[in-house]
Amino acid sequence: MSSIRRLFVCTKQKSGVGADVAKALKKELKRQGLSKQVINGHKLRTHVQACDCLDLCHDCKKGHGAALIVYPEGVVYGNVLPADAAELVARHLGQGQVLARLQLDA
Repeated sequence: MSSIRRLFVCTKQKSGVGADVAKALKKELKRQGLSKQVINGHKLRTHVQACDCLDLCHDCKKGHGAALIVYPEGVVYGNVLPADAAELVARHLGQGQVLARLQLDA
C-alpha cells in the first residue's frame, strides 16, 4: 500500500518567498532521501505542492515567510523561510517531530 503526504505551500506573498520555500523543500526532500520512505512496511511518498492561498496571513502575522500545511497530519506552519527547509524536512518529515517555533494554532 502506498500513501502520499503533501506539503501545501502558500505562494500568495508579495515577496514571492512561498515559491522559494517550495523549491527549498523539494531540494531538501531529495537531498535527504525522504521523498520516498518505507515506514512500518508502508510506502510513503512526499510531494510539495505550491498553492495560491491558504488564508493564513492573519496567523502568520504578516511575517516575511510562507505558510504551509502538512497533509494528512494537519500540522500548520507559518513564517517559514527557505533556510528552514532542511530542519523542517529532517525533523518533521524524517523524525516525526513538529517544529514548535514555526507551528501555528490554525
